[in-house]
Amino acid sequence: MGMELSFLDWIQSLRTPFGDVFWPLVTRLGNKGMVWILMAAVLLLIPKTRKSGIILAVALCVDLILCNGIMKPVFARSRPFHVNAAVSLLIRMPADFSFPSGHTAASFTAVAALYFAGERKLWKPALVLAALIAFSRLYLYVHYPTDILGGMAVGIIAGYLGCRIAGMLMRRP
Repeated sequence: MGMELSFLDWIQSLRTPFGDVFWPLVTRLGNKGMVWILMAAVLLLIPKTRKSGIILAVALCVDLILCNGIMKPVFARSRPFHVNAAVSLLIRMPADFSFPSGHTAASFTAVAALYFAGERKLWKPALVLAALIAFSRLYLYVHYPTDILGGMAVGIIAGYLGCRIAGMLMRRP
């Protein structure tokens, strides 16, 4: 954990007035996975992308179960700001556990689901937004780097499982 805190402290040394406004806005896009839920809803409304919307919606449900329902309570990792209370937070203090990052998991779930759904025009911009959201969690001192890596892994797995489950559900009579 020492190396991770050192890395987070180094990121804190890069803070700027612009970043202190920009990164909380970026992280807000990932709050409760709302940007990804909205994307799933839009995809579901368009007949041409309805299958992708189903895959994304199922994948986000898988992510919610894996990340928030199972992993966060099992690992029960405290957040960096609990360890180093000297850092002033730019956002409201999250109340849940740190590992894995839920913002990152939901974001990479969306990227993976879009990729596995064959949405070539959507998964790449989603990846850029997912990476920004993931970095925002480090900048804001609410996650360790391994929380982000864990969130990425959970997201990719949830996206894959969501695609497989949605495929099975859509094949049923």
